Amino acid sequence: MRKTLLATLLLLTALSCGNAPKKGAKNQTDTQETAVKEEPKGQATVYFTKEITPESLLKIYKALGKQATGKVAVKISTGEMGGENYLKPSLIAPLVKEVQGTIVECNTAYEGSRSTTAAHRATIAAHGFDKIAAVDIMDEEGSIKSPVKDSSHIKYDLVGSHLSKYDFMINLAHFKGHAMGGFGGVLKNQSIGVASAAGKAYIHSAGRTTDTEKVWGMVDDQDGFLESMAAAAQAVHDHFKGNIIYINIMNNMSVDCDCDSSPAEPKLKDMGIMASLDPVALDKACLDKVFTHKSSEGDDSSDLIERINSMHGTHTVDHAEKIGLGTKSYKIVPLD
Repeated sequence: MRKTLLATLLLLTALSCGNAPKKGAKNQTDTQETAVKEEPKGQATVYFTKEITPESLLKIYKALGKQATGKVAVKISTGEMGGENYLKPSLIAPLVKEVQGTIVECNTAYEGSRSTTAAHRATIAAHGFDKIAAVDIMDEEGSIKSPVKDSSHIKYDLVGSHLSKYDFMINLAHFKGHAMGGFGGVLKNQSIGVASAAGKAYIHSAGRTTDTEKVWGMVDDQDGFLESMAAAAQAVHDHFKGNIIYINIMNNMSVDCDCDSSPAEPKLKDMGIMASLDPVALDKACLDKVFTHKSSEGDDSSDLIERINSMHGTHTVDHAEKIGLGTKSYKIVPLD
């Protein structure tokens, strides 16, 4: 029998912590000054606004200077039933309408309110996403294989078959913690998020299975999982041949993902919106913002930092840079 969502997340956290690599592992605090130490040459631009409003989301999209054209996929997480931290339709609706986009998702590999297409559509309706745009569950009709450059773990990226219908993607991620990955940003949203249910199992198992039930006994290679996420994110980036932009919204930053139906209450106050054409620079900039945050009562980043470090979460960004997906060197351009 498939496990319940909560039991699965607790099991995954325990397994991942018990098998996280010790040799050579670096916490974010070891690398958080990388951006300022590296040479300016090759720096990526990351735009930032403290405001989290529909208007500021449109503003940061336009600041990127890359217009979404053709058939546009807007990749979000529609959130598990019971959770409340997912990006709300009222926040993203003006941007989705501006680009005449289709909201895209894929089914989950664990038991929950999004594990089947029927249940997922019911969750989408309950959360109101179908009221602002068409919603495409991309693996409703199965998967397709997308080539990967880094085949050290996964030999291909198994994505929802409908991905091939789209000319442009807006990767619109909710930046927060995650029980297995340590954190979730654009890299996770583009790897696990675009993978079909079978593809999710393939990434989680670091290329050992596509079986959504067997996978939960095969999550003992933490760095392999993180590196598989980086490889899958690169496959999607390459699929769009530059027709993709990246946005992280830093609100409701629980230590738990939107895939959790009962996430922990956020202890960190909302920080704003960041966007870039470089997914590695963007996730790195958001991590740096969390790790350099001066905590105070009612605005404490320590739990999120602990979650990220306990899962060796920054390794996803490190590996993504290593395989050529982007750079950790960036400059912030404030829009306020």
